[in-house]
Amino acid sequence: MSIWWSLHLRRDAASVPLARRLLLGTMETAGVDPDISYDLSVALSEACANAVEHGGGQGAGEASAAYRVTAYLDGEKCRIEVADSGPGFPVRRGGQCAHAAQPPPPTAESGRGLCLIEQLADHVHVRNRPGRGAVVSFDKILKWREGALLKVS
Repeated sequence: MSIWWSLHLRRDAASVPLARRLLLGTMETAGVDPDISYDLSVALSEACANAVEHGGGQGAGEASAAYRVTAYLDGEKCRIEVADSGPGFPVRRGGQCAHAAQPPPPTAESGRGLCLIEQLADHVHVRNRPGRGAVVSFDKILKWREGALLKVS
């Protein structure tokens, strides 16, 4: 058995906890280990916060006012994708994490989202879509509670 869902959300700060709660509820119901669920929910929150903050296109159209979150729980892996219609990420020029143009200064209040996602997930892929935004996808191998609904035998 597998579970997947997709949300089309407004680029509004209130959408971030909504996506996080849906993911946590799905994983709790499926029987995913709480530590894995927490890591994925924090990574999802960071990806959604990036989409809300930076994911708008140049125009004021409907597409620039929204972003999409898709989650797949299947067997031993969870994959999450967050797609927006913004300018995408700067081209990599080095830094502490693979997708950062430059590491943020220690006193910065933002700029660590992708680095945090890379620490919490097993695999992270960032794809720029020129003129159509960016997609951040990340995977994590799941651990299950005893008697879990989706547990791989």
